[in-house]
Amino acid sequence: MVFLVLVLVVWLAGTVSGGRRDFEGMERRRKRAARLFERGVPQAEVARQLDVSRQSVSRWHADWQAGGTTALKGAGRAGRLARLSAAEVRRLDRVLRQGPRAHGYGTDVWTLARVAAVIAADTGVAYHRGHVWKLLRRMGWSRQRPARRAVERDDGAVAAWVAEAWPRLKRGPANAERGSSFKTSRGSPCSRR
Repeated sequence: MVFLVLVLVVWLAGTVSGGRRDFEGMERRRKRAARLFERGVPQAEVARQLDVSRQSVSRWHADWQAGGTTALKGAGRAGRLARLSAAEVRRLDRVLRQGPRAHGYGTDVWTLARVAAVIAADTGVAYHRGHVWKLLRRMGWSRQRPARRAVERDDGAVAAWVAEAWPRLKRGPANAERGSSFKTSRGSPCSRR
């Protein structure tokens, strides 16, 4: 188990740098495979030497045969392209800093649904609330709690409720009879005939 973890850590260190994939390193590995293909090294041996799967080597070999070493160049990035450009994200930041009231909302609290509506109105791009949160974090925004309490709050009434009502609720109903969770127990309503 320790060996497996160590191998995984070494592999990750070889393919990941700073939390991102090492695309240049992966391309170097594919080009090294191309040099091995040119020398006639079998695919299984290439997979062993480069410590990659045989399926990857087979795919690389097919690409190499079709287009040579240049066919093994990397695509440059992984994943989908961003739906908002960098300029649109900067504009969104300025728009959000105006506050929710500037966009017709009755309170000064941004919710994910409100931000999603503003993004859709401003850019025409519809985002799910969960992705709005990822976008806001990437923009440097954080989750905030309101600094003020509600104007309607009555601290005396809250204290009285905590002193009087809460202990009653915590105990449960006064006349509740204890039962059993087992159907075969005598106290269980299911066992009564």
